[in-house]
Amino acid sequence: MDRQGRQGDGVPEISDEERERAARRRFGRAPRPVRNDPPGWRTGPAWREMEGRGRGERRLKAAAAIAVIAGLALVALRPELVIDRLTGKAHARQEARDAAPLPAESVRPTAAPDETHPDRPTLKEPFRGSPAAQWAEGAAAIEVPAAAAVNGVPAGEVAEGLALAKRFLVAANLDPAVLRGERPTAALDLLDPEDTERRQDTAEAYEHPSREHDPLELFTRYDPAELKPVGEVVKVRGRMWVEAGEKPGQADVKVDYSFVYPFVKIGGNPEDVARTVVRREATFQLFRGRERGGQGRLWLYGAAQDIANSDCGRRDGYLHPRFFSDAQDSGPRASGTPVDPYDRSKSIGADPAEGCGTASRS
Repeated sequence: MDRQGRQGDGVPEISDEERERAARRRFGRAPRPVRNDPPGWRTGPAWREMEGRGRGERRLKAAAAIAVIAGLALVALRPELVIDRLTGKAHARQEARDAAPLPAESVRPTAAPDETHPDRPTLKEPFRGSPAAQWAEGAAAIEVPAAAAVNGVPAGEVAEGLALAKRFLVAANLDPAVLRGERPTAALDLLDPEDTERRQDTAEAYEHPSREHDPLELFTRYDPAELKPVGEVVKVRGRMWVEAGEKPGQADVKVDYSFVYPFVKIGGNPEDVARTVVRREATFQLFRGRERGGQGRLWLYGAAQDIANSDCGRRDGYLHPRFFSDAQDSGPRASGTPVDPYDRSKSIGADPAEGCGTASRS
């Protein structure tokens, strides 16, 4: 039987809830409201949630600690990564990578290239930290100007002389066989056979190199038992032009080029790269009617060279660059005011150095 309210005697029946509220009022306690707050509201997370959050925080801290330790280890092994950023070298290095190649040199520069952050070359970037990074490469850098008649020498003969001058520079300074020390047969074949003195001096220089007879006066050479080129690229910058000669019917082909060669030492630190800068000036004479030269030959009137970063105390006909890892007390002591080998604003010999000169950079 369902419980329902009784209506006997006209007195309403009191429910159980009303009796409970009346009893609470008698004892001085007000009914407590029922809260419908969502779980966790002002109560903090449940213990399982707290445990999960603690594990996550510990994992993040451990990962951060591992990252810090790895970073410290990398800095210990390669401190230059941080130093380069602090000194601005990293930014300068990226700017150099992004820099456009320089246009061909048409006139003598008025000043040396700007000094940048000094930076050592690497196997991957052998011209890093050098103005040569923006230079053209190899034979393509030796551009032949347009020919015109000069001082009575026809334009056709001038054009031939310019082309032969380029061939001589390439054969003497870029031919891999000549660089390895082999005889410069192709270059010598371009010179007038009547210039017997030049040929005799060259033969003497190759057979018995000395201060008086040095192959490096005309040809670039290294000893393959001592050095190895870094890659196949030689950076080149300079110009070629024609002037009127001393006599009517004579024109002078002038050349002024700098060559930059990167090397590593055989048996040395395989990652220690050194550069040698060789600058060459020469005059080839052309004569109307081919009084000298002609028929695919040149008359070499004079030549000068300047070599930076090569042991000037060794006269064996080879380049001997100094490396960063070499003992500081090896070789003759350099003297004099440092000279910038990339300064092409002056002719060779304009500032002669006494003894073994000093290069400000390579």
